[in-house]
Amino acid sequence: MKTFQTVRWFVDKNEKNLTNHPQVIQASLWIKKDEVIALPTETVYGLAGNAQSDQAISRIFESKGRPSDNPLIVHISNHEQLEGLVSSVSESAKKLMNAFWPGPLTIVLPKGEQVSEKVTAGLSTVAVRMPDHPVALALIEASGVPLAAPSANLSGKPSPTTADHVYEDLKGRIPGIVDGGSTGVGVESTVVECTRNVVTILRPGGVTQEDLEKIVGSGNVKVDPGIENKELAPKSPGMKYTHYAPDAPFVLVDGSAEFIQQLVDNERRAGKKIGILTTEERMSVYKADTIIPSGKRSQPETVAQHLYEALRSFNEAGVDKIFGEVFPKTGVGVAIMNRLEKSAGGNVVKE
Repeated sequence: MKTFQTVRWFVDKNEKNLTNHPQVIQASLWIKKDEVIALPTETVYGLAGNAQSDQAISRIFESKGRPSDNPLIVHISNHEQLEGLVSSVSESAKKLMNAFWPGPLTIVLPKGEQVSEKVTAGLSTVAVRMPDHPVALALIEASGVPLAAPSANLSGKPSPTTADHVYEDLKGRIPGIVDGGSTGVGVESTVVECTRNVVTILRPGGVTQEDLEKIVGSGNVKVDPGIENKELAPKSPGMKYTHYAPDAPFVLVDGSAEFIQQLVDNERRAGKKIGILTTEERMSVYKADTIIPSGKRSQPETVAQHLYEALRSFNEAGVDKIFGEVFPKTGVGVAIMNRLEKSAGGNVVKE
């Protein structure tokens, strides 16, 4: 694998005319060389390369250590870029684009001819979204091509929500990182399949099932069984492999605070250093070596926003094991629990 002196290009997302920003231009030159760079989006940082170049896509998989049967999401900056990228757009997809683009919604459509086969992992469909981040949109425009961009982390690790997270994982592996500050949503985009009129959720995210139903009708949205079944071939990023895992073993606990504390006490008596993933409201309830909150339980969107940062913080704390609370599977809580269950590799203890 190539090695690089990874640089950081600092770009203020509030500046005007970002497409011509010197740092954006520098980053786009690497894209035009079929290399990959990291860029900010409103969800997490992405590792971006030319979606039409086999070489660039191979570099993405190599840099991340990502299995090549895991499809990638293609990012566009305008609707015209759909031409050649997809072969058709259903009416339901058009409604969702109008409602949620730019934003954290990825739509899976029949693929066109102008996309690398490596992007789709052999599928007849391609996943596309328009990010709601001015720096990402400017970089796509400056590069002149749609960009395939999975999360900019080593495969299996928590996704990066700051440029520091990217640097920690990919220093030396990529030419540079466009540093546009912290991301907003915190968890990856919702992925839906719209190859027919029915909208199928392939990965939960910031756009909830309830949000989708408001646009296409409550009877026209379903959840794909592959979200829970690892034996099925992945139709979308995040459906098959263990993701988002901190270094220490992570266990989700479906039970009371007292039960969680009992589990912690048992491990600490055995000489282990234990961490607890909780929320701001319940920090004072526990006693452990490291207690890290991820937002407020009363505001689930803040839990999603800080989730990956919290998981990464346990690595710095050097704990031997982590216990985490569960959350109601409603609204954005569906996405939160999807990521937590994958972080734990399905390891859930019930009271």
